[in-house]
Amino acid sequence: MIPVAVLIHVPDIREGLKWYQKAFPEASSVYYPESDFTVLELNSISLEIVQADEKVSEGKKGTVVYWFVENWSERLSSLEALGAKLYRGPMVIEHGLIMCQLEDPFGNLIGLRGKVT
Repeated sequence: MIPVAVLIHVPDIREGLKWYQKAFPEASSVYYPESDFTVLELNSISLEIVQADEKVSEGKKGTVVYWFVENWSERLSSLEALGAKLYRGPMVIEHGLIMCQLEDPFGNLIGLRGKVT
């Protein structure tokens, strides 16, 4: 099995998409007119910004996707500049890596892992 998509539930799709395009500038925006849906494609993973509802709301519910980044400190700073808040960590883990969790403006968590610089 290969992961293909990460669904990120937000209260306002337009605002969520705008924020995640800034947070992941290396992602390509792909619009599907037949379903009026835009996804962000990033290294064969689709970041799908979707409407929160009564079945799946936005926020911290237990699953966190961690992204490996080359310049950990730089990416942490850029996400904080966009309004993300440090939620957990940072902490040094195995193999000389560092990790943390950030809370996006919608209450969801983003995990970062990278090399200690």
